[in-house]
Amino acid sequence: MSENKLTDLIDTSLEKIKQFAESETVVGAPITVGEITIVPVSKISMGFASGGVDYNGKKEPSSSKATNFGGGGGTGVNVSPVAFLVIHPAGRVEVLPIVNDSADSVEKITSLIERSPEILGRLKDVFKGKKKEEETTEGSEEAAN
Repeated sequence: MSENKLTDLIDTSLEKIKQFAESETVVGAPITVGEITIVPVSKISMGFASGGVDYNGKKEPSSSKATNFGGGGGTGVNVSPVAFLVIHPAGRVEVLPIVNDSADSVEKITSLIERSPEILGRLKDVFKGKKKEEETTEGSEEAAN
């Protein structure tokens, strides 16, 4: 470590947070089924605290330049899903929100669980619509031949 160990501690901690909070954490990896793409969107909240002190040991004379370092830090991270983006082949984008923002964490989790059948149903409808479009397209191609 360099002369300022506290700065090194903070720099290392912030670098690890930066690695965690990349854009893929907020806007998830796209999931493609056929020509439809679903993108999860999340909200990230973080808190960070760090501190430290250089001190002389009890047995060291106060004039000694040798010092000890004591330090620590803590980070809290919360990742909450907020919506899904459904991108249709023609370029139409549909937003499927999970919960409203005024709810507390317990309400959000409860709402997500309660709305799971609705969200899955809407996603299933999107895929059924795609399947019907394919069947209609295939039927018109066969009729044309």
